[in-house]
Amino acid sequence: MVKELLPCLYRIHVPLPESPLKYLNSYVIKASPRSLIIDTGMNREECLQTMKSALSELDIDLNKTDIFITHIHADHIGLAGHLATENSKVYFNRAETFEINSPGIWWQRMSQFAVLYGFPPDELSKLFQSHPATRYRIKNIPNLTIMKEGDLVEAGDYSFRCIETPGHSPGHLCLYDARKRLLVSGDHILKDITSNITTRYDDVNNALGEYLHSLDKIYPLDIALALPGHRNYLTDVRKRINELKEHHRERASEQLRILSKGEQDAYQVTTQMTWDMKYEKWDEIQSMQKYFAFAEGLAHLQYLTLLGKAREKKLSDGRIVYSLS
Repeated sequence: MVKELLPCLYRIHVPLPESPLKYLNSYVIKASPRSLIIDTGMNREECLQTMKSALSELDIDLNKTDIFITHIHADHIGLAGHLATENSKVYFNRAETFEINSPGIWWQRMSQFAVLYGFPPDELSKLFQSHPATRYRIKNIPNLTIMKEGDLVEAGDYSFRCIETPGHSPGHLCLYDARKRLLVSGDHILKDITSNITTRYDDVNNALGEYLHSLDKIYPLDIALALPGHRNYLTDVRKRINELKEHHRERASEQLRILSKGEQDAYQVTTQMTWDMKYEKWDEIQSMQKYFAFAEGLAHLQYLTLLGKAREKKLSDGRIVYSLS
């Protein structure tokens, strides 16, 4: 459960029950005068007990510990309200503070937005009940210390610079220690799975473009080791970035082939795309996984529209459809 990866830097596997991701990588730097926790796990009992046990094993005093959250998703921020004390700094980004403080309004706007692009309303009601953002979100929100590009986060012998890497989420932050050639990549760069690129109602309709630009920001950095939010660590980050960019090129090409059949909404296009899920038919997929696929499919369609390869049209009832340019 607890493994030392570098001097005074530990990884905790926090379980994510019912999730194909299986666990979150929470990183802990044990230091004086203050330790640092990077990402926490969901706000559910299994995660809390694992974190309590691991932090006890490491002899971490939460009154002398700060918390850095890479992004808004519940598996990364959910336990921050339990772990933070009145002495803790909780580092976070500005772009996602509205979602934390107004989850009901955010969900309503997101649902209205999804329906316009073809997501079935009956699936949305199922999604509300199962989505981690509603079931396991952060409670008892602590005071947040807002971080931006270039800000420093220090713990013991580690000195990290914040890098804004929107795409997987609007405010995603990575941490980079140039002297140690170390990147904490959150969900921006994962080794053997791809990050979900999700269009949001409050985006500039270019989540994929932002993600690709964020990959380009990381590419020139001298990195010997990257610590992601899930699965295994990486040692060849540039190779992985090239693989990720090729993956999204293939996704976009697949969508163009689908659009060659005629005008369709984003949900219709998504149901015809190739997804790495253990289901034979689209109807067998859980509502939450359908939404993740739909949101990523829409992000690619909007990217293709900005490139001039696809065309977006608003119908008389307000719905949005796509066709080839």
